[in-house]
Amino acid sequence: MNAAPPLFEVRDLRVAFGRNGVFAEAVRGVSLHVNHGEVLGIVGESGSGKSVGMLAALGLQPEGARVTGSVRFKGQELVGLPRRTLRHLRGSRIAMIFQDPLSSLNPVMTIGDQIAEAVFLHNPDMSRKAVIERATDLLALVSIPQPDRRLHQFPHEFSGGMRQRVMIAMAVANDPDLLIADEPTTALDVTVQAQIMEVLADLQARLKLGLILITHDLGVLAGHADRVAVVYAGQVVEQAGVDDLFARPGHPYTRGLIASIPDMTIERERLFSIDGTPPALGRLPVGCAFNPRCIAAQDICRQTAPVTTGAPEHTAACHFAFQTVEAAR
Repeated sequence: MNAAPPLFEVRDLRVAFGRNGVFAEAVRGVSLHVNHGEVLGIVGESGSGKSVGMLAALGLQPEGARVTGSVRFKGQELVGLPRRTLRHLRGSRIAMIFQDPLSSLNPVMTIGDQIAEAVFLHNPDMSRKAVIERATDLLALVSIPQPDRRLHQFPHEFSGGMRQRVMIAMAVANDPDLLIADEPTTALDVTVQAQIMEVLADLQARLKLGLILITHDLGVLAGHADRVAVVYAGQVVEQAGVDDLFARPGHPYTRGLIASIPDMTIERERLFSIDGTPPALGRLPVGCAFNPRCIAAQDICRQTAPVTTGAPEHTAACHFAFQTVEAAR
């Protein structure tokens, strides 16, 4: 019996931005997938291409960007689809929670009107009363107290965590099959971050969603993701189940990200950081993109780009994948 195809599959996705006819790739051959009811974490530093890649996969790339590769949702190819068809899929079958809920919400519209708009756009035959009832139910679903009163308030009357809950409510308004959450805990304090992740986890389990969590914090994914894709300089450098990734990281970059997670059991711990900065767009080093920052880099790393190796359930793009620093030296 053939295995069921992934809910969402990206193959060799490339996104390039150009000026005066010269293009530089921000996303360089990303391949990943998420199955029905699965949580996939995408982690990497700011500027690594994780958000740009997912936006481009949904046809939300800036004007003039060049997108190639394959993006399939339930077997349907999305790259090259007419805008109207993509608009129908976005917000109904595929939904996205964008960064910074304050700038994503309209400051002069009530919360109720904004949620109602998200419902009505994909359900034009619903009555006004039914749409408002649905909006009230959605606020209750994301644990906002007194939802019937909160409907009539404006975004500035909500806290940061409550605004993020509103964005989640809007995203699941039409019962999507796939939800992409782009940095859902950014700019929130630790307590509110935990609450938002609990809301997402509860909705994912209750609605059987495929969920993609995009973040720069590997610690956020530890208790929530089933699998993790680690992105560096526009490429996926490691993919694995979350438990296996933490227990046996195969790429030096992944090991650096794990080491940078604070250990609250150690007093006065000196926080670890990866030396250097990510390469600028269009100025990638020769060989492995991570080699200028890697403590295990050797001559081959500075000359030849690595290929992805490992078992299907755990892969890494490194010449010395799954080796310790001492062994690599």
